[in-house]
Amino acid sequence: MYAYMDRCPSGPDPCGVVLQAGRGRVVFELPVLLPDEQFIPLDLIRGKSSRSSSSRVRWARPS
Repeated sequence: MYAYMDRCPSGPDPCGVVLQAGRGRVVFELPVLLPDEQFIPLDLIRGKSSRSSSSRVRWARPS
């Protein structure tokens, strides 16, 4: 995502990244996810979460 933002500084702002099998793609609208995909919002990537800085994000693994 940071590569996109560096290459296209005047482009539209992404809303996050969709990860699938170790690969990711930048998305500009909230996506409809496939069962093996995960969405990570831009605020979480940038660290602008509403939680305190001492809290930790826990990722749930699909079963």
